[in-house]
Amino acid sequence: MNEPLLSVRGLEVAYGPSQVLFGIDLAMQAGEVVGLLGRNGMGKTTLIRALIGQLAHKAGEVRFAGQTLHSPGSDRIARLGVAVVPEGRQVFPNLSVHEHLSAFAANRSGAAQPWDASRVYRLFPRLAERRDNLGNQLSGGEQQMLAIGRALVTNPRLLILDEATEGLAPLIREEIWACLAALRSSGQTILVVDKYVNRLIGLADRHVILSRGRVAWSGSSAALDADRTLWSTYLSL
Repeated sequence: MNEPLLSVRGLEVAYGPSQVLFGIDLAMQAGEVVGLLGRNGMGKTTLIRALIGQLAHKAGEVRFAGQTLHSPGSDRIARLGVAVVPEGRQVFPNLSVHEHLSAFAANRSGAAQPWDASRVYRLFPRLAERRDNLGNQLSGGEQQMLAIGRALVTNPRLLILDEATEGLAPLIREEIWACLAALRSSGQTILVVDKYVNRLIGLADRHVILSRGRVAWSGSSAALDADRTLWSTYLSL
């Protein structure tokens, strides 16, 4: 196989004297969808923050698109084509929907048909209806759609979603799952954190389970679906 688009080897991360990640290994090929699973506090968000250059690496290596990523360095990593939809959405309260989509637009992947505001509006018609609304005038579901659209208009090679459907109403969750399925069909590489394991099994090619800052298990959706002891051991509350 070709070199993975994303390769993580032996990654260790600490907050001061408190080490959080221990020897994380992870690889993703272009076009793959991978679910990052584990109970709260097991290191998922820390791993994402390390991947996007917000946290220093105590040890190990992260490579993306053939380049070694040094931390901190979130600006450079974003320019290489990594975009994140953060937990809590983090939209700007004083920018309109259209201003969000215009300010972040960049064809970082060199796509022949890049994502832009009009394409995001086709994906999320609700945003088109609210294009002049400020960020703080949107519902939680609309803010999540905007956060995804904001990431897409950078035309990322890797899209990372942290708690993709957290706190959303069931109908809005279904819209987000449909969006992610469409992105997968288009060949978008996606790393996604979400607690709805049943839905992730239908979306992702593979999964990585973290427990206490270590990779406890990795494997295919079929293998995770077949072994419910993994669910009770590592995923249930």
